[in-house]
Amino acid sequence: MERAVGGEGRPGSVEVDAPAVLVGFARALRAAGVDAGPDRVQAFLGALDVLRPAARSDMYWSGRLTLCGCRDDLERYDRVFAAYFGGARSERWAARAAPPPRLRAVVRDAGPAPRTRVEGERDAVPTAVLASSAEVLRHRDFAGLSEAERGQLRRLLAAFALRGEPRRTARLRPARRGVVDPRRTVREMLRRGGEPVLPRSRARAERPRRVVLLVDVSGSMAAYADALLRFAHAATHAAARGTRVRTEVFTIGTRLTRVTRELTHRDPDTALAAVAAAVPDWRGGTRLGELLRAFLDRWGQRGMARGAVVVVLSDGWERGDPELLAAQMRRLHRLAHRVIWANPRKARPGYAPLAAGMAAALPSVDAFVEGHSLAALERLAAVVRGADHETAGA
Repeated sequence: MERAVGGEGRPGSVEVDAPAVLVGFARALRAAGVDAGPDRVQAFLGALDVLRPAARSDMYWSGRLTLCGCRDDLERYDRVFAAYFGGARSERWAARAAPPPRLRAVVRDAGPAPRTRVEGERDAVPTAVLASSAEVLRHRDFAGLSEAERGQLRRLLAAFALRGEPRRTARLRPARRGVVDPRRTVREMLRRGGEPVLPRSRARAERPRRVVLLVDVSGSMAAYADALLRFAHAATHAAARGTRVRTEVFTIGTRLTRVTRELTHRDPDTALAAVAAAVPDWRGGTRLGELLRAFLDRWGQRGMARGAVVVVLSDGWERGDPELLAAQMRRLHRLAHRVIWANPRKARPGYAPLAAGMAAALPSVDAFVEGHSLAALERLAAVVRGADHETAGA
């Protein structure tokens, strides 16, 4: 398909292969540091099909809205657009084609008359506005968040608490209902001078199961790795806040790295910096089958996976042998209490688990859930603690 992309419908425009030009533009953006991946390029081409591909203003805004992921990308986008399509007029196109600002009504509580603003004091934001923005952010895909939204997301993720599914232990504790506790009953009778008393009862104590998180940090998961590791950091520190959950965290890519110790830092940014220094295969390939076998050989059969809730956070892209992944998933399923797979790409329209790795793993997965947004992670936390068995199946 050939279209005029050099001008705005003027006579004499040069006909070129539009898709090739636009894909080349995306490659130039990636070379400049903009994370214009295949999904964003597809969105860019779809937007141009709806709009006018020969109009520079439509091309500029289609690319700006679909290919840029954060505020830092905007300056790079303008520079590459001007260099790739000729002329340094992107600022004028932006100013001319930008939609007019809309007035937004904000409901404020009735209160005393406004007071004079003190110098250096931050502007007060109504609670309703903050709650509304947080609610909208809960359902936004991590890959499409701005830098300001990511900052708000980090604050929301820091408040996460991940609790494993409760299980009965061999230890008995006092209870209102259960079997008779002879020792407590006799001690109570002696305390009352031999008078008859109601029998005291005891029951088995409950304790959350261990949670093991396997976080994919390969290149295909680059847009989600930061949020998922912050989720893992919050899960690790939930145990430190007294929830009695043992949480182990590993990163998977081309190597398997245990990062539980790095995530013990209280500050999330410090913890993620320690993880980045410890993980040698950040944004590399994916060898799920080999790494899962390494995990089971070194840690899983020693007890870490036995009876635990194992959560794999990955898109399922596999560079190795899918049969190896299927065999190791069956092995993991026999050891663990439950195996949960959270895939950030599951929420996309038309998604089907057709990738070789995902298709090989699914028969051994107890729950197949989304992992692309804050709301999806909240649902994942509910599945981990056993509160959503009926609707979480694959």
